Amino acid sequence: MIFWIASYPKSGNTWVRSLLSSYYFTNDGIFNQKLLANIEQFPQKKFFADFKYNSSVVGDTAKHWIKAQEKINLDNKIRFLKTHNSLSAINGYQFTNLKNTIGCIYVIRDPRNVITSLKNHFELNNEEALKFMMNEKKFTYDFHALKDYSDFQFISSWENNYKSWKNQILIPVKFIKYEDLIDKTYIIFKEIVEFINKLSNVEKKFNKKKALNSVRTTSFNNLSNLEKRQGFIESLISKNEKKKIPFFHLGPENDWKKMLDENLKKKLFDIFQENLKDLSYL
Repeated sequence: MIFWIASYPKSGNTWVRSLLSSYYFTNDGIFNQKLLANIEQFPQKKFFADFKYNSSVVGDTAKHWIKAQEKINLDNKIRFLKTHNSLSAINGYQFTNLKNTIGCIYVIRDPRNVITSLKNHFELNNEEALKFMMNEKKFTYDFHALKDYSDFQFISSWENNYKSWKNQILIPVKFIKYEDLIDKTYIIFKEIVEFINKLSNVEKKFNKKKALNSVRTTSFNNLSNLEKRQGFIESLISKNEKKKIPFFHLGPENDWKKMLDENLKKKLFDIFQENLKDLSYL
């Protein structure tokens, strides 16, 4: 059964995966980036290798989402998968179902901080980043693969993405705020592990020592320094230059109050006001 680690892009998904991979796939909780291979992204091309689809057609892989998950679940094990996909249907094809999914951790982040991270990651200006976040038909794919949409992910808009996982009764979902994870990393991480273990019927007690190691070795400073020394496997190659864009950009220092001009602050408030209230960001 699949346990999803879901989020809108640049909302803390990789940090949660780093915490979970160091806790569940090591004996001591010490993180190294090779551990992230234990929590792969879905959808992605490798999962559709045994299915027929037209890679030049946007979203054609959606018809195999469920079948690919059934194949993943043949070993009857609990498997973590990362996704930025909206929990919605494409051409009538649902993203997942109760047969294949046991639960989800959804990471939410203040949209006023998401926009600055999107700008860095996708090399956008303010207007482009905001348009990205509001596009209800937005999808991502490997833009380095010419006319190959095998890695198609339907992320929709920032609002639709989180509401698709929130306003559903299909599966249990634990929502966590990126900001809370920064302020109370150990406490929130303990809640995540206990939620996963309960749904997965794991009888082992929470391992405090291992969890503390996971928290320590996946701090933003540690991950940022690791990237500077070794590079980071998930950083993108720039569209403009033949070099990788730093994945760990600002982290806790990404503060919209300090980084956004007054006009953009007002525009974001007007657009996302109801969401900000709903998520207690006001």
